[in-house]
Amino acid sequence: MSQDSQDDLSPWRDQIDALDKQILALLNQRAEAAQQIGHIKQRLNMPVFRPERERQVIEKLHEHNAGPLRNAGVSAIWREVMSACRALEAPQRVAYLGPAGTFSEQAARRFFGASAQGFPCATIDDVFRSYLSGESEFAIVPVENSTEGAVARSMDLLLAHPVHLCGEVSLPVRHFLMRQMPDLQGIQTVAAHPQALAQCAGWLRAHLPNAEIRPVSSNAEGARLAAEDASIAGIAAEATAVLYGLHIAARAIQDEAQNTTRFVVLGAAQPEPTGSDRTSLILSVPNRAGAVYDLLKPLAAHGVSMTRFESRPARSGEWEYAFYIDVEGHQDEPRVATALRELQGVCAMYKCLGSYPIDKKPRDN
Repeated sequence: MSQDSQDDLSPWRDQIDALDKQILALLNQRAEAAQQIGHIKQRLNMPVFRPERERQVIEKLHEHNAGPLRNAGVSAIWREVMSACRALEAPQRVAYLGPAGTFSEQAARRFFGASAQGFPCATIDDVFRSYLSGESEFAIVPVENSTEGAVARSMDLLLAHPVHLCGEVSLPVRHFLMRQMPDLQGIQTVAAHPQALAQCAGWLRAHLPNAEIRPVSSNAEGARLAAEDASIAGIAAEATAVLYGLHIAARAIQDEAQNTTRFVVLGAAQPEPTGSDRTSLILSVPNRAGAVYDLLKPLAAHGVSMTRFESRPARSGEWEYAFYIDVEGHQDEPRVATALRELQGVCAMYKCLGSYPIDKKPRDN
């Protein structure tokens, strides 16, 4: 770099260094305030994590953001600031489908920030066990994908166990084929989670028609196998290749360009209404003509919109199907509360999983 270039850059670098010191001092002031709030919460036995409060903080910052930082960048920065401050109040223990490098870990980091303490679990059943046993304070599990629909095991476990939802994460899913070599030559097996294999089925048929398709417990497990055997390729997030020292042999191989997986957060926190919330229900009706119609009438009568309606075998022997329904609004809002009270009267089984803020993409400023 020439001396002239150095002279041009120096004053700006000096300014950035000075600004960084100011930012650090302000961040530590914020952390001290968060610690004081933590002491008060502990004395009053209040929950440390309030997802709706953190949502409000970020939305206020968006309103005051004059740029050039984009709102998405502001969200990412402040999510980590709040995560670090929250860790000073109390560590957040979060169970997710592991090992490290899975999309579930990405979703957990996006919701809780990097300062939360993650507990990778081998299966979705183990994620629930970690949460229900108290080993983890929170858990995060995938529930649906825009390509493949519902994640069956998560849905069955939400029905089977006394859990409460306090948040959601909608994560864009980009799949990368990774192996020891940077090309497709010599691939005999593709190993990944069944959901990932299904989301990339068209690409695999077109580009690796003779390869064995091997379902494994997680995408990270497929990457681990690929790191041990040059004939195996894994499918996972791009960051997983770095973790396992693999080359990216093909990028963005998912069949749907806008492939998205929705995760829900299990936790005791009960978020208050924010004005943009979702309520999740599991219902069942008596086996009689018109029962499903009666199920929908209270929602329509009170102007409550459904964003999801899905049925699965109830596996209990008492009812034929359980209906998984998401509605717009918070269960404490008057019109939603009235509709839900009427809904309970026509259900053979009624389970409200909770109300929580909708995960919305930040609007550009």
